[in-house]
Amino acid sequence: MSDGLDGWLHEKESAWLYRRVAQAEPDPRKRRLFDQLAGAAEEQARRWEASLRRPESATAVPTFRPSTRARLVARLVAWLGPRAMRSVLAAMKLRGLSVYSGPAITGHEMPTTLADIGVRHRGGLGGNLRATVFGINDGLISNASLVMGIAGAGASPALVLITGLAGLLAGALSMSAGEYVSVRSQREMYEYQIALERAEIAEYPEEEAEELALIYEARGMELAQAREVSLALLARPDDALDVLAREELGLSPGMLGSPLSAASASFLSFAFGAAVPVLPFLAGLTRPREIIAAALLTVLTLCAVGLAISLFTGRDALRGALRMVLIGGGAGVVSFLVGHLLGVAIR
Repeated sequence: MSDGLDGWLHEKESAWLYRRVAQAEPDPRKRRLFDQLAGAAEEQARRWEASLRRPESATAVPTFRPSTRARLVARLVAWLGPRAMRSVLAAMKLRGLSVYSGPAITGHEMPTTLADIGVRHRGGLGGNLRATVFGINDGLISNASLVMGIAGAGASPALVLITGLAGLLAGALSMSAGEYVSVRSQREMYEYQIALERAEIAEYPEEEAEELALIYEARGMELAQAREVSLALLARPDDALDVLAREELGLSPGMLGSPLSAASASFLSFAFGAAVPVLPFLAGLTRPREIIAAALLTVLTLCAVGLAISLFTGRDALRGALRMVLIGGGAGVVSFLVGHLLGVAIR
């Protein structure tokens, strides 16, 4: 496929997705932004199409149809909302997603052009959905390897079941405890930095206003206007703290994250993935049916996880699914063989 046709398809699909995001967005200002971005993408697509239709171009322009991934993302956006899907939309190379990073600065328009939209706060697009998918993946691969290793050693179905449940509980507790400590420590560090910023606003408001004005000047605003906006902002200490924390520290006071929420999400997602290879042993199947069923169920879930991960990476969905099957399946096969060899040696 030619570069021109690739560019045309990307712009057409971007415009199509922007409109789906606008339809799902309840805020009229954000909806207007995505409508404008859709128009800009359509204009760029028309330029690509004009170049493709030149006599010297041998490339035919097909009828546009959104890809399967784009249609799936559009359905998820309609169901979950654009804010929850912003990390997936970023992988689809959509701009304007910084509007979901926190409340907008009032009194001026930043950034100043459509091309600048979405440059800020790219690091904050992780989202709970992506964390959940990767948590399921961790639980699935680790516990499937454990179950296959014990089953390969010749252990009874009851022992395999107990081991799988113990692995599920131990892994989920370990993951949730680690997540709690991590988020709690990060929150305490952020709260300390924000407290220092609050004290500086109270003690040195003029200096803080000048620092903020210089940041805006570096982003293309006239210095005089930037100083005017910054001084007006410093007259509202709560708003000033929010903006200065974002611009100077890269933090959002209202979005520090809950340690308990993060720990709970980590526990549930890991436990969900870890439960998959244990289910056939709970069903009471006879050997070797329970091992075959556990392997098949694990492979199918790995395939689904690979497809889900491709939404965030923007890579080919089938290739992502195959990669997950090869990685997770390979770990399970190695664990089964090692367990079998150890079982033979011990007996």
